[in-house]
Amino acid sequence: MIQQIALGTLLIIATVLVHAVATWVAFHVAVRMHTEGWDLTSLWKSTWLTATLVVCMFAVAIFEAFLWAATYVAVGAFEGLEPAFYFSLVVFTTLGFGDVVLDPSWRILSAIEAANGVMMFGWTTALIFWFMQRVVRHVFHPAEEKAKIHGVADDDTDRSGRDLS
Repeated sequence: MIQQIALGTLLIIATVLVHAVATWVAFHVAVRMHTEGWDLTSLWKSTWLTATLVVCMFAVAIFEAFLWAATYVAVGAFEGLEPAFYFSLVVFTTLGFGDVVLDPSWRILSAIEAANGVMMFGWTTALIFWFMQRVVRHVFHPAEEKAKIHGVADDDTDRSGRDLS
């Protein structure tokens, strides 16, 4: 049991690091979008940018589930990568079909993976929501966004929050 908890903790750390890098990239793109004044008033441009983020975060989730699958193979819980990957995707997404199951000696590890998947999908959901807020601001309030880019906000404060009035 302790071995599974320790291994699960290491995998959670690995998936958090992967997710953190992906989040940093998304933040970097959002900052560029803001500071460079990207024209997102077009529905197609804003949709494309949002869809790109969603697809990228989907790829991150697939990679994270693959890390778990490779671990299942490495510890001998599965003989092949395909059934391990399928099982991992089902557990990571908390779908839980139950058509492929682990030996009871590894079930704690799979429960930890499910908890990790919930956390990563929650994080991804928050990131997409945050990103969408920025896109919507650019689409529906472009003048306000341009004012912020030049250091003047509508509430008479600059970027550091100092009162300009």
